Amino acid sequence: MESAHYFSSEPAGEFIRKPLTAVLDGRERSLHTSTGIFSPDAIDKGTTILLDEVPEPPAEGSFLDIGCGWGPIALTLALKSPAARVTAVDVNQRCLALTTENAATLGLENVAASLPQEVDPQLGFDLIWSNPPIRIGKAELHELLLLWLPRLNPGGEAFLVVQKNLGSDSLQKWLAETLPGGFAVSRFSTSKSFRVLKVVRKG
Repeated sequence: MESAHYFSSEPAGEFIRKPLTAVLDGRERSLHTSTGIFSPDAIDKGTTILLDEVPEPPAEGSFLDIGCGWGPIALTLALKSPAARVTAVDVNQRCLALTTENAATLGLENVAASLPQEVDPQLGFDLIWSNPPIRIGKAELHELLLLWLPRLNPGGEAFLVVQKNLGSDSLQKWLAETLPGGFAVSRFSTSKSFRVLKVVRKG
């Protein structure tokens, strides 16, 4: 599949932007995408389900999108909560460029797209929305989630969409067993072949 290298920092092939029309926060938006990234031609099914299922975000706070791609989750958070600060992380430089450019196209000044190691290690998050990159492998996925989920602020919530046949139930069990005390993990919803998992850091 074309996206086989979207976990690379520098995807193979020329970075050629192409137009993309997508509905974000209830309105059609004219954006840009490219090859060498995850789901380059549309909002993927898992992300669509996440955006349909999650409750409205708070009006303000510090929000995080893990694995931002061209930006559908981060842009939606920023559109819904213009007073919030939205951090979008990805290892793919092309994704970071597209998310930054798409935010500028929409007039959003509250989105910062960064490599994971460039995010202030002291920054905590009130809300995390993510369609995590399950296909990077179990060990790498676990490492990724343990990097970000413990950075939820007290009272903060994370919503993760995971396909059932890619291990959503086992991931829920692992998170419940592995996250430190003070975190609660549950199944928030089920839609089609996906589960939305909820992680709460108790206040």
